[in-house]
Amino acid sequence: MEECDDKSTAIATIADIDLPRGRQDDEIVTPPPDGGYGWVCVAACFAVNCFSWGIVASYGVYLSHYLNSGIYPEASSIDFALIGGFNFSMAMLAAPLVTFLTRKFGIRFTMTIGVILLSGGFIAASFANRVWHLYLTQGLLVGLGVGFNYIPSMAVLSQWFEKKRSLANGISSGGSGIGGAVFSWATQAMIDRLGLAWALRVTGIITFVGNMTAAILMRDRNHHIRPTQFAFDTRLLRRYDVLLLLSWAIISMLGYITILFSLPDFAMSIGLSRAQATDIVGFLNIGTAVGRPIIGIWSDRYSRIDVAGLLTLLCGLCCFAFWLPATSYGLTVFFALIIGGIVGVFWMTIGPLCVEVAGLKELQSLLSLAWTSIILPTTFSEVIALKLRRPGSSREYLYPQIFAGLSYIVASLFVLELRRVKRRDRQKCG
Repeated sequence: MEECDDKSTAIATIADIDLPRGRQDDEIVTPPPDGGYGWVCVAACFAVNCFSWGIVASYGVYLSHYLNSGIYPEASSIDFALIGGFNFSMAMLAAPLVTFLTRKFGIRFTMTIGVILLSGGFIAASFANRVWHLYLTQGLLVGLGVGFNYIPSMAVLSQWFEKKRSLANGISSGGSGIGGAVFSWATQAMIDRLGLAWALRVTGIITFVGNMTAAILMRDRNHHIRPTQFAFDTRLLRRYDVLLLLSWAIISMLGYITILFSLPDFAMSIGLSRAQATDIVGFLNIGTAVGRPIIGIWSDRYSRIDVAGLLTLLCGLCCFAFWLPATSYGLTVFFALIIGGIVGVFWMTIGPLCVEVAGLKELQSLLSLAWTSIILPTTFSEVIALKLRRPGSSREYLYPQIFAGLSYIVASLFVLELRRVKRRDRQKCG
């Protein structure tokens, strides 16, 4: 019985398993209201995703422009890949500091810093005339801004919802799809009509308004839950189920970044126009906006671990079934729509999965570890993909396509093992 008591937080799924009446050490004293002001927080988190990850998702348009315009002649394709990777890795690198500041000063203070960094990064990038300026602005500042906005908000919805936890997270993460679609088409249009500099400035202004509104509306329930909020809780790293979850996160990110950033240039490599390449990014994000809330409903109805594992495997299979043979606009659009709904499985499931593994009280501490674990893959995934290209070949992106597909398939094996471990533990303590 002692082993079961020690692991009760990890085993208990709030939505699916009733905790013993006397156990309140690892879970909340007051249960989530499953609504009320929580829906305002869903709208605020939706806006955060829209005006942070949604904008980052449109970086493929900038990447394609940088690669084909020669605007920075001293830069290589690796430079532009790293700048896009910084949008993710710097956000994750900031996680321990963001977790500390949120515990110390509250969620609104931390998010306001993010608003300033994110919008300031885009506006400052509009004045860049050397590639290292882009590293500091569109890479470093934008990445830190995303982290300071997104990371404090990530744990909020799980505090407000229990039975509808995955649905709330699915709706929220769908904001990145809406933002990605709108900003992909809008960014290309602004570059064509206003020029690169003004495209960056307008984006910076819009992100300021959207994210500041979200920061004002956001409200957590820390006073009810009393979360640990450790910036780097090494105690959790001693647990096998936590290591499985983090391994899934690391490897799936290799495939995610490769698909997200490579699709526009892949489209041009098979002879599509720049406008069609932009459409591909837009359709991918439409798939994201439609697919994530639906997947949230499935996750609440069925096992969250099972759904995450199945989606991860499907991502890998879709790369081989649809992306590899894609040589036309129609099939590439079809792949973008299908993969868009499932490719970001990490972002929409990581919050509920952390609760499944470690409990609500440890949620923010485990999330901080998750963000830290994906720093390297988000930084270097696209670098690896561009190195794997075969420029001049009729199948230029063959190896990046295989790399992305295999990454997801291997990642799904870790979720399969996590499923086995959790079932074994439930049977032990059942």
